[in-house]
Amino acid sequence: RERRTKCLTRDDADSPILQGYFIVFNQPYYDWFGDEEIVLPGAIDSRTDTSDVRALVDHVSHLVLGRRNDTTQTLDWSIDDTGLFATISVNTGDTDAVSLYSRAQRGDVDQASFGFDEDEVAYEDLPDGHVRRKIAHISKLWEISVCTFPAYEQTFVEARSARGEAIRARRLAAEKSNLKRRLKNHA
Repeated sequence: RERRTKCLTRDDADSPILQGYFIVFNQPYYDWFGDEEIVLPGAIDSRTDTSDVRALVDHVSHLVLGRRNDTTQTLDWSIDDTGLFATISVNTGDTDAVSLYSRAQRGDVDQASFGFDEDEVAYEDLPDGHVRRKIAHISKLWEISVCTFPAYEQTFVEARSARGEAIRARRLAAEKSNLKRRLKNHA
């Protein structure tokens, strides 16, 4: 299964970075039939298999931007009350990655998605005849993707560069705060 989300883009300097919220909790995604789906807080936890996760472009398996497993750490993330916030180190030797980074800087691509398996889902009938799917637990996170067309409009990705760990940490905290503000205003 895959779900799409929205992202932002931005640039700073030295090493290029793509980052943003790839999963946003408690925000609705509407499918083609008008049914609603939300990912609940806590859906990704220590039971979730995140042993080998890739960052892709539009869910295309040969367009790998980054990866996180026991031996490769070009993708990193944290989970907070908003959702899953990921950072991808862009490979400057990969023309596809650099092209995507440039599109993200311009704002042409600023959204995200994720591929997953779920093992705990609750269904709720809505008054209008549609159904709400509440994903309570994701059993396997396969990938996150920077996407052209998202399902979840509330996610953001941005392009930037890293100048140093202290600057990166301060900016990341400020950016996460800004994204959270934007998400609240968007909802």
